[in-house]
Amino acid sequence: MDFMKLILTRHGETVENKKGIRQGQLLDGQLTRLGIEQAKKLALRLKDEKVDAIYSSDLGRSFETAQMIAKYHPDKKFYVTKYLREIDLGSFAGKIIEKSPIDWKNVPKDIETWENMIKRSKRILEKAYKKYPYGCVIFVAHGGINKAIICSILNKPLSYIKKLKKEENTAISIFNIRKDNNHEAELIYCTKHLD
Repeated sequence: MDFMKLILTRHGETVENKKGIRQGQLLDGQLTRLGIEQAKKLALRLKDEKVDAIYSSDLGRSFETAQMIAKYHPDKKFYVTKYLREIDLGSFAGKIIEKSPIDWKNVPKDIETWENMIKRSKRILEKAYKKYPYGCVIFVAHGGINKAIICSILNKPLSYIKKLKKEENTAISIFNIRKDNNHEAELIYCTKHLD
């Protein structure tokens, strides 16, 4: 294998997801019963992967999902990192999405920029690639940061983020990450394990 296999996924459904509440970094998020089932199905789907390491966001909803995956890979490295955190939504965190729309053309000052998200995504990709250039790693994160990661991998402009559809809970994307930046997408947002 002349590349690093990256399996990128999102946490299971949370109480806040179900209620339409923005979580960002302020809220850890509690998995619902369905979210726990989704995470278990995700873990089962990934149990036979020859994984070298699992990287999880340090926010509870992703960490709990990542731990379920790690049960099938107990001897593998498990990293918890703030680089995989969701976008910082500042004062918009904890608010109902429908009642508090964000004007993304004039982003409030207390909301993290997409440019910063792209920087974070590149940093964690570099860190993982440096350690596992020919290995298989799993990133367990969030919808927003995952869009930034996909944008970085595919070397797309920021505007591409808007073209990506909303990622379902525990959806899987798989990429081949190469030193020459000639990365390939094998799969984007697959949820067949939930059927």
